[in-house]
Amino acid sequence: MKPILIKDIVKAVNGRLIYNNKNIENKYISGVSTDTRTISLGELFIPLRGKSFDGHNFLKTAFEKSALCALSEEDIDVGGALILVEDTLKALEDLAQYYLSLFNIPVVAVTGSTGKTTTKELIFSVIKQGFDALKTEGNFNNEIGLPLTVFRIEDSTQAVVLEMGMSDFGEIHRLSKIARPNIAVITNIGVSHIENLGSRDGILKAKCEIFDFIKENGIKILNYDDDKLITLKNKKENIVYFSIGDKNAQYYAENISENPLISISCKINTPNGSFDATIPLPGMHMVSNALAAAAVGEALGLNHSQIKRGIEEFKSAKMRMDIIDNENYKIINDVYNANPDSVKAGINVLAAAEGRKVCILGDMLELGSESSRLHFETGKYAAEKGIDVIVSIGDAAVDLYKGACESGRDKSSFFYFKTKEDFFENFKDILKDNDTILIKASRAMKFEKITQRLDFKNNEDCGI
Repeated sequence: MKPILIKDIVKAVNGRLIYNNKNIENKYISGVSTDTRTISLGELFIPLRGKSFDGHNFLKTAFEKSALCALSEEDIDVGGALILVEDTLKALEDLAQYYLSLFNIPVVAVTGSTGKTTTKELIFSVIKQGFDALKTEGNFNNEIGLPLTVFRIEDSTQAVVLEMGMSDFGEIHRLSKIARPNIAVITNIGVSHIENLGSRDGILKAKCEIFDFIKENGIKILNYDDDKLITLKNKKENIVYFSIGDKNAQYYAENISENPLISISCKINTPNGSFDATIPLPGMHMVSNALAAAAVGEALGLNHSQIKRGIEEFKSAKMRMDIIDNENYKIINDVYNANPDSVKAGINVLAAAEGRKVCILGDMLELGSESSRLHFETGKYAAEKGIDVIVSIGDAAVDLYKGACESGRDKSSFFYFKTKEDFFENFKDILKDNDTILIKASRAMKFEKITQRLDFKNNEDCGI
């Protein structure tokens, strides 16, 4: 982090400095931390409040661990300098907005119902061919994680790619206010978080908050194949569309060829010509993600050779379409999260594989009143795609099982278990050597434990 003066922090967060000893307002902080377990010498500590925790209880600990200063909503004596603010979370966001304003670098913001993390990783892989770039890591795509990502920017950073997640209205608006992007990418409008947002139109509205603070003449890169995003065609300025095959989009693909479970190749057409590329992950959805990355690359002035290299050097994020080939099974480890669209995309990848195909699917959360219908449709979809064995696990997943059973196929190939533990007791009777297995569910289901169990040598008890 670039050091910043405490007096500049006070101004940025509209705070009031108390216990101002040793002319501390003219000292520099070396970093920002919200966790005393990882705080370092000279950092600013920001205590946050949650449903089951209050960071203010650790203010004294922060100073014992050599924090230089801290924000606080309370005027209390904890042995160090405090900057009083009304809301520490808002102050964190205000400080991140100020800090990012110190740098004149392009900011790329990415959101969408599915594929935003993979698209963010592809964009980063492309732009790092021409820039010293920084990206959102892990799940740091929310109102805490995005500011902490911003604070990682250094004087040497030339571009930043920020992922924006949300579960309700207003969240992306606040993230956009921090980021003030030069380029905003929306991958698609699905049904994730429909429980809070009511409909896909509500989701579209929430996702479009990414444009609320886009820079003047900023570029909006959208999916032409999405029926909701296409409605923005004549309503927004500076829109660039990408599409799998539709030549009405500025960026589109041709000559698509898939190498099952390994890669997918295509010709990428742009306003400046075309080039062939092989994306090192399977699935038609990867073509869409690569087109978005190509559009960002060209917007930032990269040439086709650089964009092609970035696409072909791409490495997927952890637990996303991670192919594990062990002595028993070939596992498609895609357990990071799930919604109906992403599950269907995974099923499509599995359906292209050779041999016996198995999907182990779990609850998809935050679907509200649509949950039963969407689980049912997803289970039926898996069966109709010819998946040989369908295993459903979880409370909501009973509707996945029902959907598969309604496909008209032999029900003996479909299994339902309420818990992972129930499945563990029975999986050796269901799975066969050399099966190709898709594992996918919402993050809270912790399906990585299933991956670990199936990937454990000789399937012995691995303590999970």
